[in-house]
Amino acid sequence: MLGMSFPVLLFGRRRETSSNMRTALTLLLLLATVHAEHRGRAYVRDKVCQEFKTLGKENFRTLTIIANSKKYSNATFEEINHLVHEIVSLAETCCADGADPSCYNAGSSALSAKSCSKGSPFPAHPGTASCCAHEGLEQKLCLAALRHPPQELPRYVQPSNEELCQAFKKDPKDFADRFLYEYASSYSEAPLPVLLGSTRTFLSMVSTCCISPMPTACFLKEKLERKSFSLLTLMSNRACSRFMAYGKDKFTFSYLTSLAQKMPSASFEDLFPLSWDAAEVFSQCCDSVAEDCMQNKLSEHTAKVCAALSARDERFADCCKGKNLMQNYFCISALPPALAPKLPEAQKPTSEQLCSKDAAHHTKRYLFELARRHTNIPDVFLSKLYDATENVREECCFFKDASACLDSKRQRMGKELPPFLEKANRFCRQYTELTFLDFKKRLRESLKQTMPEASPELLRQLVEQRADFASTCCSPNAPPLFCASKVSLELGDACDGGSCLLG
Repeated sequence: MLGMSFPVLLFGRRRETSSNMRTALTLLLLLATVHAEHRGRAYVRDKVCQEFKTLGKENFRTLTIIANSKKYSNATFEEINHLVHEIVSLAETCCADGADPSCYNAGSSALSAKSCSKGSPFPAHPGTASCCAHEGLEQKLCLAALRHPPQELPRYVQPSNEELCQAFKKDPKDFADRFLYEYASSYSEAPLPVLLGSTRTFLSMVSTCCISPMPTACFLKEKLERKSFSLLTLMSNRACSRFMAYGKDKFTFSYLTSLAQKMPSASFEDLFPLSWDAAEVFSQCCDSVAEDCMQNKLSEHTAKVCAALSARDERFADCCKGKNLMQNYFCISALPPALAPKLPEAQKPTSEQLCSKDAAHHTKRYLFELARRHTNIPDVFLSKLYDATENVREECCFFKDASACLDSKRQRMGKELPPFLEKANRFCRQYTELTFLDFKKRLRESLKQTMPEASPELLRQLVEQRADFASTCCSPNAPPLFCASKVSLELGDACDGGSCLLG
């Protein structure tokens, strides 16, 4: 079984030393910008060669797979394999003792040229052609900046234990390569240290349990031990995807409304500081290569949420009972919306407030009030209102008579906002409360009433389309960009003119 092993540094031991982890992550960044030479050719060559010699060829190669699968998340395995082979060959050749000092620069230039050649075997990108119109360093920097958008719906599905072991025993190296590619590309927004830790423990589990005399018991024990790694990968990928799509300000709003719907009895003053703190965590850690940034900062944030809210809500208290803060965070994130309390009508922001320097704060407060009154409206719907708010402010607040512009929007608001909120709230409440079959049955009955002349086949297609939309986008953790494109399609043109944002 000696042939069935993985590189020792990454997967042969449960824990790495901090220095090895820092070394690995430094290398990951260098590999992710392999064409970049803005700090000088000698600097890049010396750093790459230093890490290549420190890690050894196999670990260097492993980390190159992770870095490039993360960066080019929509590439094929074959494309990543070609790129990894070229990068490792470049390092192996140019970092050898006695290699010509110009070797690395000439080799990286050849890589850029190959990226720009017709029928290039490297990952395709729509921006490649414009980069290749440049020359020299400018071309290399342009190519280095290219990356694919993340997979909002991760495609990696873990096979059964039997399937894992069958693939592992057939070809351990190919199994590890394909797993690293599939996992890193599926969770490409998770921070590098999180991906490294998760893949390391997974491959260690497989190599241990597939040669165990009791593989079933082994897998059960190992999966329980790596549960925190799995949760941290899942949650950080979701949160960082949302943070990258929204930006810090809109992410703060998104987190705020999520908390408001789980605990609508809490005030804006109770929840806004926690939302701001969450945004700080992800702004610091999503792109960080600090070894434990995400785990430590997210644990600290979870402790703050539990300290502030567990005494006020039984569901939060139940989630906060555990000693593992990552599991507590996951529990809180998975809480369904609470029943909406009976509250007076939300106070609308004035024209002066909407055009003031504190406009963003007033907007968040008003949409927070809407969220706690309509607890089944998920983030993607509320984000439509948030975006419309920004559009109207840009449209009206620079007019001489901003109030008149805003007042014209208010007139449309009175007609459009209530049905938009009610339709979205009812749609997702039914999905949450009913079984999936009953939900589809309710959809069919509703569509029959609104479209009495529709054929059975058209009704079937519409039911499947809307049920699929609900199953993906009514979740609190719905993929933001994917669902944003679907909201108007499913709810019609409500708010498209920007009036909904004025409440």
